[in-house]
Amino acid sequence: MTERNGAFCGDAASRDDVSREVSPRDVAIRFLARREYSRVELETRMSAKGLESKDIRQALDELAREGLQSDARFAEVFVRSRIAQGQGPVKIRVDMARRGIDESLMSSAFESEAPDWGDLASQALAKRFDSPGATPRERAKRERFLAGRGFEFEQVRYAMRHAWQNNAL
Repeated sequence: MTERNGAFCGDAASRDDVSREVSPRDVAIRFLARREYSRVELETRMSAKGLESKDIRQALDELAREGLQSDARFAEVFVRSRIAQGQGPVKIRVDMARRGIDESLMSSAFESEAPDWGDLASQALAKRFDSPGATPRERAKRERFLAGRGFEFEQVRYAMRHAWQNNAL
């Protein structure tokens, strides 16, 4: 071993041995230290790191038992975050399903937040556009914007009527 800048440097083989000792649990905890992840997201990311699927399942089961990974908690945080971004319920549900969250967890996450989707659509619309639009083409553009954000037809209609009343921002 040699000393370089006050630190001992071993050979490449000893560094490789240390990196191989990282357990699937440690990998998952590193991910979870940054933000909440769904179980499916963690499985995908850990598989990409070359970990065995059996080891991944064991580690994630253990973390779930300890309360360190929770799909219910992930769903609540995810819904809250997407609402803050001005996204609608359709898009949020699709994104959560893509991340492996089941319908019952989605429903409870939506119930815990319980936003007024019409008001949220109005705020998003008023933030993006300064008026309802003078022509049918301009109004259609605003409707497409809200549909792309994941709002339902009734919510889009409500927003088109109410977005610019009393400074909805």
